[in-house]
Amino acid sequence: MNPPISQLITMPEGKTLEFKRDISSPKNIIKTLVAFANTAGGRLLIGVEDETKEIIGVSNPLDEEERLCSIIADHIAPRLVPDVELMTVEGKTLLGVEVYPSGSRPHRVKSEGHLDGVYVRLGSTNRKADRELIAELQRSASGISFDEMPMPDLYSADLDIDIAKKRFKGIRELNEEELITLKLVTKEQGRLVPTTGAMLLFGKKRDFHFPDAWIQCGRFKGKDKAYIFDHTEIYEDLPGSVESVMMFLKKHAFRSADFSEIRRKDVWSIPLTILREALVNAIVHADYSQRGAPIRVSFFDDRIEIENPGILLPGMTIEDVKQGVSRIRNRVIARVFRELDIIEQWGSGFRRILKDAEELGLPQPEIIEIGMRVRFIVYLAESIEVPTESYLAKEDSGVQSPTQSPTQSPTQSPTQSPTQSPTQSPTQSPTQSPTQSDNHILKLLLSLQDGEKSSGELRDILNIKHRPTFRNNYLHPALGEELIEMTIPEKPSSRLQKYRLTDKGRAFLARKKKVKNG
Repeated sequence: MNPPISQLITMPEGKTLEFKRDISSPKNIIKTLVAFANTAGGRLLIGVEDETKEIIGVSNPLDEEERLCSIIADHIAPRLVPDVELMTVEGKTLLGVEVYPSGSRPHRVKSEGHLDGVYVRLGSTNRKADRELIAELQRSASGISFDEMPMPDLYSADLDIDIAKKRFKGIRELNEEELITLKLVTKEQGRLVPTTGAMLLFGKKRDFHFPDAWIQCGRFKGKDKAYIFDHTEIYEDLPGSVESVMMFLKKHAFRSADFSEIRRKDVWSIPLTILREALVNAIVHADYSQRGAPIRVSFFDDRIEIENPGILLPGMTIEDVKQGVSRIRNRVIARVFRELDIIEQWGSGFRRILKDAEELGLPQPEIIEIGMRVRFIVYLAESIEVPTESYLAKEDSGVQSPTQSPTQSPTQSPTQSPTQSPTQSPTQSPTQSPTQSDNHILKLLLSLQDGEKSSGELRDILNIKHRPTFRNNYLHPALGEELIEMTIPEKPSSRLQKYRLTDKGRAFLARKKKVKNG
């Protein structure tokens, strides 16, 4: 139900509301109406000062109404027929235009053409849609899901069926019939070919066909991105990537034991259930047709942000999401996640998140559209600072930091997180012993003595085929300790990225060599 006009005037401009003083700048009005029609609908009130909300009214309202209708008819394609009405507020006449989400989208500004004249609504601004977003608007209007589309140049052999069968073990036997039922393959020109969703889920060369379909995780020091303490890149199949991201988050959280019940219960310093739900939503609702950036998970001292490419589906607003309205962008991916019990219940995710946050005493999570992306923000109950003790400080002196996290148990040493042994470096994974970590870092540094090398070259030298093992046990600990550095730090995921020793790394090797030689 739309709020009354008196209430609308008191509200700020946003995704579905805009004010204009008059129609002296019709081009901006046309862009707004096009953006409303392409996104989630909206209301435009003419005769109101947009900054002060002063009600000015329109002079010659009948003439202005006719003029506005002519502008809409002459400058928007396909034809748009909004509701235009005159209304009286405080004795003054306003001109109101209500636009509904259109089934004929994408609408465009005629004079700007098919590619440059399409706009969408982001917050209180109108943004020009790129080629990929225009295609997404067309698909959504036709009821077509991007991940259901066939990839006719590929074969079913391009799917990693072994991984798929491993995920579905005990749930489904992935024979040809089941693959068709799940829409992982479809018939095209008389043969079975993988769907886009199948390649995103289980494609052998997913990163070749969809170079941005991966997840970037970072642990930042402080409350902004000025300094990154640790990061990882996750290229696993989408179902497997959920647990890999959760492992990264756990690596930088604290865990304590609660013995108030009969059996021990682990209590984490971050809301794992909420974060997992938000992560799954990001993977399922990402617009994989967009190019330029992966899904991002950013861990700050006071919050964790999960961001996916793609704006909300046409017709959806943030308020709709909060109310539990559910529309699926990627039906194949969502179906597979549902079958694997990764998604529990359609449409209940955000409402369950809000309920869990309230029960945990957390600030209410936020969801915002920023650029052409959706960001979900989970605020933490207490700030979690990056440990100040470094691997090198421990190596050189053995002195421990006096700082103790409030979530640590009384039996832990001051610098020990609940998942670490007393001598474990903060950059180690919980399953690594200190000796293993020392050896791993040393081997990596020795591999870089003779110059810069790529990640692949380093793995070949170290004879490590498993990329997550290399990143978690070798690369990221060395980066976190500033023993090595990227050659292109402003583009961490660049295909041209290489690594080199820092002065600190060379000094570390020199000390090791000196100790060895006695």
